[in-house]
Amino acid sequence: MITLNTSMKKDLTFLGIETSCDETAASVVREDAKGNVKILSNVISSQVDEHLKFGGVVPENAARSHAEKIDIIIKKAIDDSKCKFEELDGVAATAGPGLLVCLMVGLSAGKSIAGILKKPFLAINHLEGHALTPRIFNKIEFPYLLLLVSGGHTQFLIVEGIGKYKRIGTTIDDALGETFDKTAKMIGLEFPGGPKIEKLAENGNEKTYVLPKPILNHPGCNLSFAGLKTAILRLLPKIKTKKDKENLAASFQKTINEILYIKCKSAMTEFISKYKKDKKVFVISGGVASNKSIRNNLDKLSKEMDFENFFPPIELCSDNGAMIAWAGIERFKKGIEDNLDVLAKPRWPLDPDAPFLKGAGVKY
Repeated sequence: MITLNTSMKKDLTFLGIETSCDETAASVVREDAKGNVKILSNVISSQVDEHLKFGGVVPENAARSHAEKIDIIIKKAIDDSKCKFEELDGVAATAGPGLLVCLMVGLSAGKSIAGILKKPFLAINHLEGHALTPRIFNKIEFPYLLLLVSGGHTQFLIVEGIGKYKRIGTTIDDALGETFDKTAKMIGLEFPGGPKIEKLAENGNEKTYVLPKPILNHPGCNLSFAGLKTAILRLLPKIKTKKDKENLAASFQKTINEILYIKCKSAMTEFISKYKKDKKVFVISGGVASNKSIRNNLDKLSKEMDFENFFPPIELCSDNGAMIAWAGIERFKKGIEDNLDVLAKPRWPLDPDAPFLKGAGVKY
């Protein structure tokens, strides 16, 4: 990592590339000298149809698809932005965490472009991209409380600054997004299951099934979802009709909201004890943050606890290049640039000093 002098105020235009899992994405983002940010392009190619028959992402297939599409997606992002490659001030690409064979595709493309253009290169932690996304459109000051909820990660972090994160809670087993997807698979819904569970729950009776809330009353902010999945597995012989599925989906979503309500309240209480701020901010980011029921639930809690909350726009909740480009701009303004020999990191915690826990994002 290289530290630069970037004190001179100017427009900054960055290309962001994201290939950590099953989305091939590229985006061009510009921040002007006054701090106004505009997403000039945001191109995402999903691989959902390619993985449907497998019920989940197959890394080798995902990497092959990235390799086939990456040049096309980057070119479209540049074309849509009305910029030329030469007008870029820097290139940012996801370096981890994620599936190694997938990360290598986007990271190699980003380093090649930066090297040819002789432009600064930024290797971005995918999770930092999610953590900083709400700052694209809002002047959010540090520190703030973050709930990061995605297919591979469920964590509470205090965002103290660019590259400065303190984890205060995490799932001790499965991530929330994974729990949604596996529950959906158990009741016969296609991958990805999260949005389908949400849709099915709209017509269900959330009081039909009483489901467990593992470690709900344990002190602290850690979460657990494995026992909830086991309980659903045991209920499957009773789930025979579409109405049964709707009721189970609604009961499952209600249980998730009850868990999040209590654990987010604990995280907020801990944040308040550490930081005496007049304006307390709670950011919810990651793919699961697009769930409307969860948004409504955490809106209610934020008002109760006197926190101002921020969700990214729905289109920026799931993996995308804009958040990577923005994280590149944020880091570049702090005087950071990476060498072109940087390697992909399938495991890359935001808080390297946090104690090891199985569910803290070590899978990818």
